[in-house]
Amino acid sequence: MTNRHYDPRPPLPSEYREARARAARPRDAATLIVVRYRQTPEILMGRRAASHKFMPNKFVFPGGRLDVADQRLNLKASLAPEVLNRLRKHTKAAVTDQKLTGLALAAIRETFEETGLVIGKPVTTPLASKNTSWARYFSHCVAPPLEQLDFVARAITPTYRVRRFDTRFFMTDDESTYKNQDGFAKASGELEELCWIPLSQTRELDLPGVTRWVIDEVGHRITLDARERHHHSTPFVQFVRGHTLEKTL
Repeated sequence: MTNRHYDPRPPLPSEYREARARAARPRDAATLIVVRYRQTPEILMGRRAASHKFMPNKFVFPGGRLDVADQRLNLKASLAPEVLNRLRKHTKAAVTDQKLTGLALAAIRETFEETGLVIGKPVTTPLASKNTSWARYFSHCVAPPLEQLDFVARAITPTYRVRRFDTRFFMTDDESTYKNQDGFAKASGELEELCWIPLSQTRELDLPGVTRWVIDEVGHRITLDARERHHHSTPFVQFVRGHTLEKTL
């Protein structure tokens, strides 16, 4: 990647914290880039409503905050070892693999909630969860295809923002695991104008800087086969004393 296109400045004055206010602690979050192949690669995106206080009117990937339920699922599948190893880098020693796996599961759950798209491998015996969203997901007789997810980027919102997230970006492009690909009527409504957008056209949208940056990474990774991706490094961007600091995971 040679052209990052990452402008971290928020578009609205209300998104800046007051000068004397203490910086908010970033919350763990995850998002999922879902790619499908037609005449050209397409990415599932939606526009955040104007009423949202964080990135209003921006086109984004589905995603959201980590939930306790995401860390408590008992699954047979697991992330690829190389993916889990990259997730471990630059995290506190107390962060467990269960929590890191939970981030990938959060990305799948949030995609299901926000778009209605079911990403899962068929199972003969439905799994169970007391969590409402996971229970609805499992009712489709599927299990999360963790081994197929790639970890493509990580970004922490700058300290001058009112709301801050430590977001891990995951990607999947195995269409055999997608169900209800155009059934957006079951979406939560949090994202508007849900649609599959050709990758070549995504940069024409009103995008947050971080989304534009991640799209650059996705454009590179889809040129690699699945095994190469799992061994490929992951960019990590954060802001230290007002300066952009990019690392490699």
